[in-house]
Amino acid sequence: LPECLANLKAGADRPVRLFCQDECRIGLMPITRHRITLPGVKPIQTAKPGYEYFYLYGAVEPETGQRFFTEHERLNSNCFQVFLNRFTEAFPQSHNVLVLDNGQFHKAKKLSIPNNVELMFLPSYSPELNPVERLWQDLKDQLAFDFYKHLSDLRQETRLVLRSYTNEVVRSLTGYEY
Repeated sequence: LPECLANLKAGADRPVRLFCQDECRIGLMPITRHRITLPGVKPIQTAKPGYEYFYLYGAVEPETGQRFFTEHERLNSNCFQVFLNRFTEAFPQSHNVLVLDNGQFHKAKKLSIPNNVELMFLPSYSPELNPVERLWQDLKDQLAFDFYKHLSDLRQETRLVLRSYTNEVVRSLTGYEY
């Protein structure tokens, strides 16, 4: 990756930025985490499994903490194309390298990759190499143990949490040496 970035920067006529991209499913199924309690005491949580969900498509620049998110109903190449189009509109002045996993919809032949975007794929089955996974974990930690009756309520809370992140917080979550 560092070698590829150096080559891109050497021949680029505009700034080259590295973003890490991934998708996250958020739904009405309650998110649970471990809790410390007294010996023999089990934590009680309201739970009514819900099978409605939406997907967050996100890209994070670990070096600066800048980020870009879109919400979609599905995880497919059509939604990924919409994400790419909106992403390129958000960062038009730079050549953007997106590091992402090997999802089939990322490699669909019908995708039209914008001129200022370059896709670099991680090795198969290696989510630990994608820094944006840490952001998803933190997001889910903040949504854990909350009970939402409607998907619209969960969407609203997710948007509030995403807006509460500062560049410094995102950089501390995602900016680490491999």
